[in-house]
Amino acid sequence: MKKSFFSWRTTVAGLAGGLLLIVNASAQDTCGLCAKQVVINSELATCFLDQYDQFAKTSSDAVVVDLSSCASRGVVEALPSPNKAPAEPDMQFIVSRPQLACLKKQLEAPGVVLDPSATIELDSCK
Repeated sequence: MKKSFFSWRTTVAGLAGGLLLIVNASAQDTCGLCAKQVVINSELATCFLDQYDQFAKTSSDAVVVDLSSCASRGVVEALPSPNKAPAEPDMQFIVSRPQLACLKKQLEAPGVVLDPSATIELDSCK
């Protein structure tokens, strides 16, 4: 009987240690699914800024941004330059609360060029 008690105690200690590691890891990396960068154009940026208050109202630390209803599908895009095709804009992404504010700040910056598309680094506002 003493042997089973020992193994139970070891199991509990192992689980507690594992849980502690998970908590520490999540404290350091608050949002493992959050985007590090977002590719956006002026149409989606305007839509994002229009909906920003709704995104900011969510109670979770990770905010799901869905801009798929914003894009007009009937507009013909300009032909890409032969050197490099523009990156496809991100229609849906997950960001942390600080990244949400960072994205807003960068999109509102004077002189920002968003067309045909721009890559916004979200870790630059820490």
